[in-house]
Amino acid sequence: MVAKKLFGTSGIRGLIGSEVTCELALNVGKSLAYYLGNAGTVVLGYDTRTTNKMLDQAICAGLLESGVNVIKIGMVPTPLVGYATEKLDANAGIMLTASHNPSQYNGIKLWNKNGMAYTSAQEAEIEKIYGEKSYVSVSWDKVGSLSVNEEIKGQYVDDLVGMVDIKKGLKVVIDCASGAGSEISPLVFRKAGCEVTTLNSQPDGFFPGRNPEPNAENLGNLMKTVVAIGADLGIAHDGDADRMITVDEKGNISPFDSLLALISKEFDGDIVTTVDAGLCMDESVKGEILRTPVGDVNVAEVIIEKNASFGGEPSGTWLHPDFCMCPDGILSGLRMAEIVSRDGKLSELLAQIPSYPNIREKITCSKEAKIKVMENMEELLKGAFDDIVDVNSIDGVRLTFEDDSWVLIRPSGTEDYIRITLESRDENRAESIRKTCVKIINENL
Repeated sequence: MVAKKLFGTSGIRGLIGSEVTCELALNVGKSLAYYLGNAGTVVLGYDTRTTNKMLDQAICAGLLESGVNVIKIGMVPTPLVGYATEKLDANAGIMLTASHNPSQYNGIKLWNKNGMAYTSAQEAEIEKIYGEKSYVSVSWDKVGSLSVNEEIKGQYVDDLVGMVDIKKGLKVVIDCASGAGSEISPLVFRKAGCEVTTLNSQPDGFFPGRNPEPNAENLGNLMKTVVAIGADLGIAHDGDADRMITVDEKGNISPFDSLLALISKEFDGDIVTTVDAGLCMDESVKGEILRTPVGDVNVAEVIIEKNASFGGEPSGTWLHPDFCMCPDGILSGLRMAEIVSRDGKLSELLAQIPSYPNIREKITCSKEAKIKVMENMEELLKGAFDDIVDVNSIDGVRLTFEDDSWVLIRPSGTEDYIRITLESRDENRAESIRKTCVKIINENL
């Protein structure tokens, strides 16, 4: 298989102008069309970024020129593209988004006809076509047709509402980051019976209210608002609404792993998660825990392969196979609202999930340096610790220690960072592991 340069862990993503351009979008459109046999239909959507309409026109032109029909669905959340690709019986879907990255980034993510993201192997094939310029234009009488579908948004809303049973009057604050969920997410929650207050729910590709990454640094207003109005729950989306993070009634951001464990308890079968998920998953769920490399498509592949009930990443990217194989932050939020309306306060529900000191840190590192740093990481870590009981290298290097502590070091697939994720039952032990790992990485930059 050809080593991928265009695609990361979540499609193509990069800085507009230098890494992501209209020319790239045009030729990715042509490459996808060639992969599809220069025939068929593709669903095309985009988030609120200021550069999306130009990329939308460029990739659409590449598809049409290559004989593929295009159904435009406009500014929509990523999960709606996966949903529409399946519902409209299209051959593929394209979402133009850089997800949680800042405004100056954009990207392209591809979807299969079952609503699942393109696998790494499929992306490598697209990249090979792109790199070799194997794509072709069709004759004037075989160019693709262009149509617009507005109705699919309403179908998506109705189907989402039908997935849950929420007691009327649950008070929810929704922060959409001015991203792709800004119009649909509040509407869905209102239709499901919630009393909704919105923050940053005016679509705006400059993300004026907050950065689209849903984390503690960016969610101060949501945390304050939940407490100020006595809400039961706060929900924050990223830029394209395929993710969701909650704030409890006390104004605290829910620990990512604990939140994933809480929702996973709802399902009887096996649960798929990633190598960066913590111990609470193993201690909370009914079925077996299956771990994959980071990336929602890796989770999706194993869900299908093992017929698992549910899957998700601690980042808030959750997959609901009983609805669609595309991660869906709006459905994730609905299901958390359903749990709170049925079982009581979120803070108390999360307190029942085992919780241990957990550290997530990122060290700035260029794409080239990431390769160098990771080359000898396993050997360097083995030399630094003498109580390792397991080494997992399916994605970066994850070490498990005799006391059940663990650490994962992996290069980010979407940004210029090396990520350190670790957990221990003892806070001092956690800090000791962190210091050792930071030292090893910095010495090898």
